[in-house]
Amino acid sequence: MYQGEQKEIKMKAVILAAGEGSRMRPLTYTRPKVMLTIANKPILEHLLAEVKTAGIKDFIFIVGYHDEQIRQHFGTGSKWGVNIEYNTQRKQMGTADAIRTVENMVNGNFLMMNGDIIVNHQDVKNLIDKKDNTMSLFEVQDTQDLGTVEISKGKVVRIHEKVAKSPSNLANTGLYLFTPEIFSAISQTPTSPRGEYEITDSLQLLVDQGRGVSCQQIKYWLDVSYPWDLLSANETMMDKLEAQNQGTIEDNVVIKNVVCLGKGSVIRSGSYINGPVIIGENCDIGPNCHIRPYTSIGDGCHIGAFVEVKNSIIMNNTAIPHQNYVGDSVIGEGCNLGAGTKIANLRLDEQNITVAGRNTKRRKLGAIMGDGVKTGINACINIGTVIGNNTLIGPGAVASGIIQPNSQIF
Repeated sequence: MYQGEQKEIKMKAVILAAGEGSRMRPLTYTRPKVMLTIANKPILEHLLAEVKTAGIKDFIFIVGYHDEQIRQHFGTGSKWGVNIEYNTQRKQMGTADAIRTVENMVNGNFLMMNGDIIVNHQDVKNLIDKKDNTMSLFEVQDTQDLGTVEISKGKVVRIHEKVAKSPSNLANTGLYLFTPEIFSAISQTPTSPRGEYEITDSLQLLVDQGRGVSCQQIKYWLDVSYPWDLLSANETMMDKLEAQNQGTIEDNVVIKNVVCLGKGSVIRSGSYINGPVIIGENCDIGPNCHIRPYTSIGDGCHIGAFVEVKNSIIMNNTAIPHQNYVGDSVIGEGCNLGAGTKIANLRLDEQNITVAGRNTKRRKLGAIMGDGVKTGINACINIGTVIGNNTLIGPGAVASGIIQPNSQIF
């Protein structure tokens, strides 16, 4: 998937991976946002691969919330042919505060990026060659929930942090090249209205002092802010899949388009799988199930008889075993859907689906389900339902809206 690596560059990449990502709840109650999976790999792993392909082999991960998961997954980085150092930000006091902690770990210019984005290696390579503090920008149509930047003659003029009506449609992507000058700006940066030290305030300080901040527009940027954004990102990344079979496919299975099957997994007779689909290791698929495009299934999952799954992310060790329908959903780890459980994904009027008053901009959206959720037989889950961890939904019950963790619906 990641080919054409550049020559190694002696520059470090600092990746911010300390935060929870509260807007991603309930999926982030048990994992940091950067460890949410798309195409069966954590967001952070996709990012690391692209930066490595650009030629960088030395990384510093700034970790905090559930940092044990990041450390356990990536270790020293040897599996990816890179070197990873870790720096812990125990109290999340903002992006500038996080960068301040690595001053003695970097020499000269360095890359800095948010760990919850995916960018293209060529854009990273172009950034490496810059000599000044540089922000990477991406042109967007909708600036809601995004920081934006006004520029003039290739220089930053004004940085806006999620304003209602932005004068610019150039989004701050969270990908930067910094010179050592950034540390002096950070030392002068006051706290923001939300009580944190923001790197955008440090950069604005440089602009206001006449020291200048450059910019480059990049061609590719995946940003996930809300749980349903994972589905769009999953679709994009799965278009890059290459077919692979490391498991067992029984007779009378129909495979169409690109399907990637992990070690120890079995697809049983009568199953119909239309890719792109990725299935992890040690999964039991079928018999007689239908898996439709853009479905990613994690390790240790069971997709059973007469089950249909489409355009969904199914995390590790989840069972969807009997006569279920799951569409356009994100299902957490260790869930179990009772026989006949159905997840609705389309409004009767076919308008965009709203979750907690927010327009998801998706016409089809099923459930966002945290870890350890269990449903009884013939349970029904309405469109756009967000279900907290360890919730129990009883036989024949109907679940709708925002459901808090550890709830019981009967």
